[in-house]
This record gives sequence, structure tokens and C-alpha cells, in this order.
Amino acid sequence: MRKRIAFLASEVDVAQAARDTLVERYGNVAPRDAGVIVALGGDGFMLRTLHNTQHLDVPVYGMNCGTIGFLMNEYDETDLLNRLKAAEEEVINPLAMRAMDQSGRMHEALAINEVSLLRAGPQAARLKISVDGRLRLAELVCDGALLSTPAGSTAYNYSAHGPILPIGSDVLALTAIAAFRPRRWHGALLPNTAHVRFDVMEADKRPVMADADSISIPDIDWVEIRSEPKVCHRILFDPGHGLEERLISEQFT
Repeated sequence: MRKRIAFLASEVDVAQAARDTLVERYGNVAPRDAGVIVALGGDGFMLRTLHNTQHLDVPVYGMNCGTIGFLMNEYDETDLLNRLKAAEEEVINPLAMRAMDQSGRMHEALAINEVSLLRAGPQAARLKISVDGRLRLAELVCDGALLSTPAGSTAYNYSAHGPILPIGSDVLALTAIAAFRPRRWHGALLPNTAHVRFDVMEADKRPVMADADSISIPDIDWVEIRSEPKVCHRILFDPGHGLEERLISEQFT
């Protein structure tokens, strides 16, 4: 019996063309009827696909039609059914973010890669950081800060000089972005059970925005972040090219 595949593609021409070719060759069903979802695009589209289909409990196999494709497999039109049969599954949990803006409105979002706080004006942000209800840093003057999952540790976290985390490490990376004070503070490693809270100081004078996988909330007052074990994202990779191997290999490039 042929595997029921739902092909989803980003809006770029190369991804749309790839989808047309693959649908003609392998058929296509709606995501709710699929045994596997094949996402065609880059990492950004893969993240959107995982978010949009998380309620279906269907694994997602990405094929790169974008730029970097860290979460994707190599694009190849041939032998797809055997690749899907041999694929290895990684299960990752997202971060859950609650953010209060200065008008008193509550916002909630999930982030597979990271939740980041970024200054939204000409002056540096002033943040207060608490972990599990205990004040850990009374003042961080910076361009921003982020909390990253292992899956997202090679993305924005790595660009901000944060550590690469093994996929099974059960830790989160708290990383400063261009810290001015404390000048030598770069971040911390926290257990994935930690509840992290950022309070924005002088929010009117030094506005800060929060971003969870490109869901942006302006003018925030505080943000709380924790891992969400009840949400599981199932990602398929070709044998020998899973997230654990990619995270290790990235450290030797």
C-alpha cells in the first residue's frame, strides 16, 4: 500500500514547482488524511508547517528548497517512498511563551527554536531575569536575550555566541545578545524544566519586543517561558543525517 503523503510547499517558485512534480509522481492527500507530511521549502517554512500541523500527530519530512535547510533533508524527486520508509524520527518539544504588553494584554505562543527579546528603540534594553521564581540577574543591559531549545541552538542562539546543545541534553540555553552590562556575562545553561521570566525595566523609555518563531509582540512588560512537554513535534530525517548528528557536525565546521 502506498504511503499517503500530503505535500506542502512554500510560496517560492522552486518549491511550488517541486510540489507539482512530486504530486504528479506520488499523489497527494490532505494533511488530516496523511500518514506523513512532506514540507518543501526552507527552515522557516518547516517551522510554520510543524506549528500548523501539530494537532494532527503526523510526522513531517522536509526537503530543502530554500537556503540553509538545517531541519530539512536533501531534495530528490526519486525513491521518495523508500526514503520515507527508512527515515529516522526525532521528537522535540517547543517552548511556551506568555507575554504581557504595556497595555495589559496577554499573548501566548509556542516556539520550536527560541524565544527572543529584542530592543525596539535606539537605547539598550534593561532586563531583569528570574529562574523558577528566584531573581538571578538584577539588571542585564543589552540588545536583547533569548532562550533556546536544543533544536534551535544552531540558529539565532549560535549567531549570538550561545552554545550548541545536543538534541538529547534536556537543557535550554539562555543567551545574551550584545550584553553591555554585565560586560562579561554571556548566558547560562538551564534544565529544560526551568521557568524563566524576563521583566523589562524602563519599558516606556527602552521598548522591547518579544519574538517566538517569528510571532512578534511589541512593547512588552514581561515574558515568561517554559518548555512544553505536552506538545511533541515529530520530524523525519534520512539515516545518518538526523538532528543529533547535525548538531555534533556543526561544532566541527
